Formats: sequence, structure tokens, C-alpha cells
Amino acid sequence: MEREGEQDTSKALAMLSAFASIGVQAFDVTLTDIDGDKVSGGFKRNCSVGELRGSIRKRLDAATRLQVNFIIRPRSTTAAVIQLDDLDTGKADKIAPHAFMVIRTSPGNHQAWIAVKNAPEDFARRLRKGAGADPTASGSTRIGGSLNFKRKYAPRFPQVEIIHTRAGHVVTAAELEAGGFVAPPEKPRSTAPRVSHVSHETRRRWPSYQLCVKGAPKVHQGDRPDISRADFTFCMTAIDWGWSVEATAQRLMEESTKAQENGEQYALMTARNAAAAVERRSQPVKSTPHP
Repeated sequence: MEREGEQDTSKALAMLSAFASIGVQAFDVTLTDIDGDKVSGGFKRNCSVGELRGSIRKRLDAATRLQVNFIIRPRSTTAAVIQLDDLDTGKADKIAPHAFMVIRTSPGNHQAWIAVKNAPEDFARRLRKGAGADPTASGSTRIGGSLNFKRKYAPRFPQVEIIHTRAGHVVTAAELEAGGFVAPPEKPRSTAPRVSHVSHETRRRWPSYQLCVKGAPKVHQGDRPDISRADFTFCMTAIDWGWSVEATAQRLMEESTKAQENGEQYALMTARNAAAAVERRSQPVKSTPHP
């Protein structure tokens, strides 16, 4: 990592330009502390590219002084913007020709950002799976040139580096599939109604979101619960108790701060993936015939 312990506003501006080049016009901004917890009042929705460009120097100065992470989530109304997170150097180099930007958030840890034209439904999940990326990536990232504040890096926190950009580069799903980066679609699930053994009494209430958070595994290289896993577990339990995908997504928006920050699309995607998992779990296991 270059210039550990120092911020670089020019790299933040370069990242904003890279996102703008593929159609991103606004970002949600989140500030988190050294433990990964959201700072009080540290969330703002729909900050325009122009607003961030004009204020980024002061914002990064304050973030560095207070040791908080400056995190942005791009919003696009044109191409689908897909984040491939937790890539090692080899995986990042392999996908780089298809990305409009590749960044390094810490030593050996990369993200590739892909803009996909007319991406089919469920394509982001299949791309993350095929590329070997984190399947629960939130679509948010530390801004370029900022410092990655985690206790394990103290006192010299690594700077978020931009290692590849290709302005305006938008690809098609077919190109990524031809490159071998996309997992095959799952087989259609049975439309037969699922028989649940959950009692009618249980069906009248929602699962405890707090218990889902308490029982969630820890985040990678951290001590706090993985909220993505907690959200998924909550949705699986609710759907298994008889709630619909739509109702579950709406309830998740009420319970989860991550869903509130990432929006309704995140909540609906989580509920749909949970429904698929519940359906797979309910299917009988086929026995192998003896010769």
C-alpha cells in the first residue's frame, strides 16, 4: 500500500469520476468508526457527484482526524453496478479487463467494480459466485484515497488505492459469461405449495431480529456480527413461518439498519434469496440406487 497513514483527495476525486463515467449520479454516504459501527448521524442519502466533489477535501480531513471510515454506495439508473469484493490479487487481475475500476482496500484485498448493460435478474449473484467474490457484498466501498480504519491496522492505517480504471467501460452479461466469470442459473424451483410444519401460533408473529443479530457469525477479520447474515437468517425464518417475500422485505426495512441504508432493492434481494434457500431445504433428498 502506498502512503500508509495519509489520505489523498485526488484519488477520491478519481473514484467519483470513474463512477460518474458509467452513469452514477449520486451516492449514499455512511461513516463508521474503527470497530465498524455506524457513527451517530453518519448517514446521508443521495449525495450528488457534484456535492461530493466540492466537499470531499473537508470531509476526508474530518474523517482522518476523527478516525472514521468514509463509505459510499453508488446509485445508478443506467447500467447495473456490481461490486466484487474480497478478491485476492489473482482474481482481481483476471477480472480487471471487464471492470471500469479495481481498488485495493487493504494489503492483498481487492474490489472490482463492473458495469453491466441490461443485466438479467439474479445476474449480480451469479457473477459474484462465478468470480469467487463475497456473496453478501453490500455494494458500498471506502472512497479512494481515504484511510481504512480498523484496529488491526493501527497505528498506520492503509490507504484505499485505485489500481485500475477504464472510464465509461460497460460490458454485457454475454461477455462475462464467455469469460467464464458467471455461475450457471439455478434450476427452476418447484411451484408446488410448500407444506410447513410451523404452528399457526408462530405464523402470527415475526422472528426476533435481535436474536438473529446475536446469533450471526462474526464478520471477516472482525469481532462484530455479520449483519448481512443476520438479515438473511431473519428472512429465512420469516418465510419459513409463512410470511411472503414482499412482506418479509418490508419488515426487514423496518428492522435492519443495513437494509435502510442500502434500500428496498437490497431487502427484496435478501428476501428472495432466503426464499430460494427455504425452498431448496424443503425438497426431498434423492437417494442413490444400489447397483
